[in-house]
Amino acid sequence: MGWHQEPLVSFDLETTGTDVEHDRIVTAALIRLGADGRETGRRTWLLDPGVPVPAEASAIHGLTTEYVRAHGQEAAAGIEEIAGELAAALGQDIPLVVMNARYDLSLLDRECRRYGLRTPAQRLGREPAPVIDPLVLDKHLDRYRKGKRTLQALCAHYGVPLEGAHEAGADAVAAAGVVRRIGEKHPSVAGTAPPALHALQERAAAEQAASFERYLRRTGDPAARVEPAWPLIPHQRREGT
Repeated sequence: MGWHQEPLVSFDLETTGTDVEHDRIVTAALIRLGADGRETGRRTWLLDPGVPVPAEASAIHGLTTEYVRAHGQEAAAGIEEIAGELAAALGQDIPLVVMNARYDLSLLDRECRRYGLRTPAQRLGREPAPVIDPLVLDKHLDRYRKGKRTLQALCAHYGVPLEGAHEAGADAVAAAGVVRRIGEKHPSVAGTAPPALHALQERAAAEQAASFERYLRRTGDPAARVEPAWPLIPHQRREGT
């Protein structure tokens, strides 16, 4: 039996933007799934991020500044809960599924630092692991396939239902469905123990970043740099942070 036939935990964020250093969490979901793929537990959060939600972000996830201010939990308290729940799940050595983990886990790390809270890594005493990232795995296993690699595109490719895209809970469940299908399709990956699979993705993510960086430099941006670290972008201490 491989990890794809065992319990998983899946995590997803919806945010104010795409900059891990400055954007904020709006919603989060942590979904526990049994070996049969059915939900066994769910925690979701709606936060007031303390800053306006840009119109372009609202257009994606449907949450406006007015709505989150009226209904959202105070950000610091919510982030403390999210970080604690995530660390507790990883402390059980159950694989954590995160689509584009480099973004979600790094943004949560920065939110913790913003409010003077312990990060998941600090709570665990180690980097968050084992993580399974459908984006990194799919690119590694099917490198030359054309087309988008969004969660919606991966769901369509692997035949995974996605109802309510850009709702954190729905996206988390769908991401877990995608990695299970990847495990079914690729027995060599399914037979890799989660710690070794985590290490494989670290190498694959670095290779993917280097390839994209070379492409950008070749096509007009000689100074382009693509972050190679995965699943957590190292925090660079800056004045005032």
